[in-house]
Amino acid sequence: MMNREELVKIWLQEEEAAHIHGWDFSHIKGRYREEGDLPWNYEALVRRYLRPEMKLLDIDTGGGEFLLSLGHPCHNLAATENYPPNVELCRERLLPLGVEFRKADGGGGLPFAEDSFDMVINRHGDFRPDEIGRVLKAGGLFITQQVGAENDRDLVELLLNDVPGLSFPQQYLGIAREAFEKAGFSVMEAREAFQTIKFWDVGALVWFARIIEWEFPGFTVENCMENLFHAQEILERQGVIEGRTHRFLLVVRRNEK
Repeated sequence: MMNREELVKIWLQEEEAAHIHGWDFSHIKGRYREEGDLPWNYEALVRRYLRPEMKLLDIDTGGGEFLLSLGHPCHNLAATENYPPNVELCRERLLPLGVEFRKADGGGGLPFAEDSFDMVINRHGDFRPDEIGRVLKAGGLFITQQVGAENDRDLVELLLNDVPGLSFPQQYLGIAREAFEKAGFSVMEAREAFQTIKFWDVGALVWFARIIEWEFPGFTVENCMENLFHAQEILERQGVIEGRTHRFLLVVRRNEK
């Protein structure tokens, strides 16, 4: 069993390593698990509706990893991203393939003409129902999987001394569904799930909390040292640190304009 000094050294190394390109959590692969047992499969759902001739937009695409994994014709693909490191990654990765990439925030205006797309997808990114409706063709689909308002709250309470209110209090399925219905969409599928997230390594939790800084505002190893030792005690006693994730899925169709 490591002493406190050894643990702190490891945690500080994880804090220093907390940088990603795209949305790549491979650094802590095998040391944590989430989303493994959601009652839906986002990728399978997108593939079920997608046809080769469709024009597809991915909002907040990260590094374009998921978009390219679909194997859709690149001349029918478009993507937006606003996080600076990912913007550069997308320009290097997507533009040479013929994907129409634009720097844009999913929570703002979309830099595309009206009626441009047959399908818009968005996994864990911002969105505006009115803008999605504007760029979708009549009958077009919007498919999104979202992180809910209560995501990781157990872990936030475990690590932070001053626990903030919900970072995104509007992130509930019912609220999103109502917003799309008011914007002229018909709901085709709507599901919400609370599942378990597990960590088998406090260092992995440190890395995770630093990456998802909007959920863990102000978290650093130095600021939250005693809470990390408490987390280590839980790990040694129970063999795992558990929290609860919050996700919802929404598939909507744009009504005739």
